[in-house]
Amino acid sequence: MYCPFCGHEETKVTDSRLAGEGRQIRRRRECLACGERFTTFETAELVMPQVVKSDSKREPFDEAKLRAGMLRALQKRPVSGDDIEAAIARVCHKLRSLGEREVGARTVGEMVMEELRILDEVAYVRFASVYHRFQDLDAFSDEIAQLRDQQRRDPRAGQLPLLPDSGRGGKGGK
Repeated sequence: MYCPFCGHEETKVTDSRLAGEGRQIRRRRECLACGERFTTFETAELVMPQVVKSDSKREPFDEAKLRAGMLRALQKRPVSGDDIEAAIARVCHKLRSLGEREVGARTVGEMVMEELRILDEVAYVRFASVYHRFQDLDAFSDEIAQLRDQQRRDPRAGQLPLLPDSGRGGKGGK
């Protein structure tokens, strides 16, 4: 690392500590030429895949866009901000875990719908109505019927976990 004071390219680390809730490393450095000390912060750079839209255009994944879409669906719904942020983090983690350089927008949309289904069923139907471009009441009815059928098959769907690390949090639409 170059010294910010004299530009010398050799510095030594005199102290390292965790910072930013364990997501960063804070390092105290000393320049070997001028002796000045300074602090640097090191974070992991996690590369998100490019999103391939239905028209084959590619754009960088945008977490703000993901958050805005989920917040729009969850508007005026009884879901905590922490649960929303956890759902967003799970979607981002799933995308990174795919290990792909590109991912289809449909894949991202399906991940969001799954998280919304767990958080709040009304938000799920709102998002699905825009995502699937519902044209009439029959399309809404079909989606709600599928949601009810899924609940019958898995009665634990949407329930809170007993332990914090044992699954997803959320309201579950109840």
